[in-house]
Order: sequence, then structure tokens, then C-alpha cells
Amino acid sequence: MQVVSKLERRVVTAAERALERQKFVCSLDLLTGLGWVPDRAVDNWRQGRASSLEAVAPVSADRLTDVMEIFQRWVESRGLRPSEIDYVSATRDRRPLRFTASGGEAAEKAYRLHWVSAEMSEAQRERLTTRQSKPPDLVVVLPVREFTCVSCRRDDADMLTMEDAGPLCLGCADLDHLVFLAAGDAALTRRAKKASRLSAAVVRFNRGRKRHERQGLLVERAAIEQAEQECLSDEEARARRRERDRVRRAAADEVFQRKLAEEIGVLFPGCPGERAAEISRHTAERGSGRVGRSAAGQALDADAVTRAVVASVRHEDTPYDELLMSGVAREEARARIRADIDLVLDRWRRPGG
Repeated sequence: MQVVSKLERRVVTAAERALERQKFVCSLDLLTGLGWVPDRAVDNWRQGRASSLEAVAPVSADRLTDVMEIFQRWVESRGLRPSEIDYVSATRDRRPLRFTASGGEAAEKAYRLHWVSAEMSEAQRERLTTRQSKPPDLVVVLPVREFTCVSCRRDDADMLTMEDAGPLCLGCADLDHLVFLAAGDAALTRRAKKASRLSAAVVRFNRGRKRHERQGLLVERAAIEQAEQECLSDEEARARRRERDRVRRAAADEVFQRKLAEEIGVLFPGCPGERAAEISRHTAERGSGRVGRSAAGQALDADAVTRAVVASVRHEDTPYDELLMSGVAREEARARIRADIDLVLDRWRRPGG
């Protein structure tokens, strides 16, 4: 009973935060907010590399059912309005994505529903439905190792798309007429994509972060030329906008880091204030890929905050890094310092610890 009560509190907290942030909430927001479905698992699912969302969730189907039942009770109590969203894969066939292993109609519909705030106008609701139902980008991969095209057997191509049968080179995927536009200029990328009749996101797997990261786009050559001309015409205005955005992001980061440090203080009242601030700055650093930048971290989920504190203790208060440098395997090193981490956490959980 206590476990269910704790789960219900976590579900309601994650749902409330998602609704406050974006004026709607869906099952995917919930599962990422709980930290049950990592961003990289969502990417694999959206790109058609997983049979269902259940298949990539590190919890049982029964546990997911419990969450959905709690979620349903909560949306009914809030008087939210449902909008059904189509989820399709980032593969060429744009096939429907499945949330559950069984594919039952009622369960699938429950996952597809987005629950919208009653404050949203009908026009806003329609725009949200259109935006959320938009098919994801086609995805092309810069492989980290050699591959052989399953169609033409070519083994020297530098990019691939993934089909159910295996990897395809761009020629066999009918994408070889497109030109690679590297990431880095947001305005150029946005305009080139808009002008191109066909485009694909180019990603590469980052082994350190264990996720695919965007490297650029494949677009038509004429689209790049058109985008370059448009960017030249309003370069000064965009420079001023970038500076305003930079200031706004810095202010937002400062506010979030302060809230995160306060949450660390709530969970670990014995943690020194300056240490809580240091942990907050480190884990919330923009572009770091650390837990503070995850959906659960941004929602100040208790488990995510605890993971950030544990990571800091591991590196700052134990000989973990020295063990790694001496050649000790990662899992063995973690096992050796687990008791040291528990001692620090136990002390910090007590006021004045």
C-alpha cells in the first residue's frame, strides 16, 4: 500500500509539472518525467528500432499499467480535455508506433491521448494537435563502424538508413540526391529544411553519452542556396535576437539551478549549501547531457535529484576516479565505493549532518 501511495505521488507530481510547463500532458511526458523511459530509449522507439515503448521501458508492463490507471484518475479529477495524437515512426514507411507489446486498441488509445488544459482555446488546441501529430524527421545515420547495404551489398557508403531488413545506403533509400548541411547555424538549418521538399536528420551515436546526436541535415542543394540568401538579408537582426536569447537562457538556467539546489537541500538537509549549489551547477550545465538536463531532472524528480547527488559524491568524496585510473573495472569500482557513498548520503539526510 505504501509503495502504491509513493507511486501515486510521483505520478501526480510529474503530471502537474508537465501540465504547468506546456499546458498539456501525455503518457510520454509522464514516463520520461518519472525517469522510467530515458530519452535515448524514446529516440530508438521513434526511429522504429523498438517494437513498442513497453519493450524499451526498464519496468514491467504491470507497473506501466499502474501508472496509466493513476494518470487516468488524475486527468479526470482535473477536468482536462483529450486530444488523440497519431504517433508514426521516423522510417520511410511512416508506420504507426506501438506503445504496448499486445497492441490492444483501448490501451494504445490511452497512450495516444494528450490531455489539454481547459484554459486553452479551441484554436490553440487545434494547433497543438497539428504540431504533435506531425511526422518526425526521417533519420540518416553516420555509422561508427562499417556496414553492408542489405539491398546492393555496397560496403563503402558513409551514411545509412535503417529498415526492418537492415541498413540501406542512401542510393538504395532514394536519398542520394540530397546534400549534407552540417549543424551549427540554426537559421540556415531551419530555412533550408523548410525550402527542401525532402529532408532527413543526420545523427551519429555518441558512445560516451550512449545516445544518437544530431550532426546536421540532408536537404536539396537548391534549398541550401535559397536559405543562404535569406540569411544574408537579415543577418544583423538575427545577431540581436541571438544575444537576447543568450541572456534569456542564462537567466532561466540561473533560476533552475537555484531551484535544483533548494530541492537538494530538501532531500539532503545536511548537505552544505555551497556543495548543493556546486552539484546543481554541474548537473544542470546546458549541453552536458547530465541528469539535470534530462526531463526528470528538469521536473526536479526526487530520484533524478538523488542521482545527481550520488554522482557528485562518487567523484568528489570517494576514491572512485583513482580506482578507474588504476585499471579497476567500472562495476567493480562502483561496488568498492558503494559503502562510502551510503555513509555520506546518510549523514546528509540528517539536518546539520
